[in-house]
Amino acid sequence: MKRHQSRSFLLSVTAPIVVAILGIMVLWIKTDGARALTTETARRLAITRTPRVPVPVMLEASDRNRFTLANLNGHIVIVDFIYTNCPTLCVSLGATFTLLQMKLVEAGRNDVRLVSIGFDTERDTPHALAAYGERHHADPRWWTLARVANPQDLPSLLSSFGIVVIADSYGGFTHNAALHVIDSQGRLVRILDADDVVSAIAFLSAKSAP
Repeated sequence: MKRHQSRSFLLSVTAPIVVAILGIMVLWIKTDGARALTTETARRLAITRTPRVPVPVMLEASDRNRFTLANLNGHIVIVDFIYTNCPTLCVSLGATFTLLQMKLVEAGRNDVRLVSIGFDTERDTPHALAAYGERHHADPRWWTLARVANPQDLPSLLSSFGIVVIADSYGGFTHNAALHVIDSQGRLVRILDADDVVSAIAFLSAKSAP
């Protein structure tokens, strides 16, 4: 009887431990060896490990000219995703690009381009994009404001960058913001914090202009 009770007690103690260990193992696998405890961190790690070419989607610039990101091959391109009606995060992104543009001009980095892509298919018109650019002193020699030419292409573009956009109850959007660095071969190679100008400049410095 005592042996049975001891065995039952042992099982009652060890079973939760085994379950916990299995849970940790699953978490370890699902989060890239515990180095990515969030989806955003996992997204960035995946790109750093395995750079990829974004889907070839036609974009329409604020001046109504059309292009694809592949048209910018040969340049390093930093991409952010915005919506022009945003009163908070996108304003911060605009300020970051303004600072980056200033640094590019000072350094004479003609090999670098900035591209802001609006994802609000209803309100991010060429006029709205141009107004956003004016507010942030965008110089078209370095910084292009654009949207997808065909709204049906937006989901695939967002997916290829790992961007998640959720409409909120105030007519705006919640989205993950970052600086997406595309190398001169057209590959997405780094994802940096939205306000991390220092890391962006460091990356560009390591990739000196020819």
